[in-house]
Amino acid sequence: MIRELMHDPLFLATKSEEATAADRAVSDDLLETLQAHKDDCVGMAANMIGVRKRIIAFTDERGAVHVMWNPVILKKAEAYDTTEGCLSLLGDPRPCKRYRTIKVQWQTPELQTRIKTFTGFTAQIIQHEIDHCNGVLI
Repeated sequence: MIRELMHDPLFLATKSEEATAADRAVSDDLLETLQAHKDDCVGMAANMIGVRKRIIAFTDERGAVHVMWNPVILKKAEAYDTTEGCLSLLGDPRPCKRYRTIKVQWQTPELQTRIKTFTGFTAQIIQHEIDHCNGVLI
């Protein structure tokens, strides 16, 4: 189901809870909502659709769509300054610090643990969405 986007900064600034097997519908809704906004959005976190769960969905640089449950950045390298916009936050893009390379641990919707290193724009997207899970607004 495509969900309405959350714009309340107090809600968005609250840290999300760990996703569990009971959150499958949230994950599906997040993917459908991301797809509905594909022309102006490359990533979403569950709190952007009003659910405080650590689930993110994103489209990588090749156009493939991914979902991560309970993602955590284990390692980061090569800091840089950039600006980012967000569908949940009104106004112009805002400055933020990102890393060119990140190593992430997450779970699949089947709760299998994965670890992978990401670079470039895909790494930037993942960092933005993990910030959402942690209640960090740009």
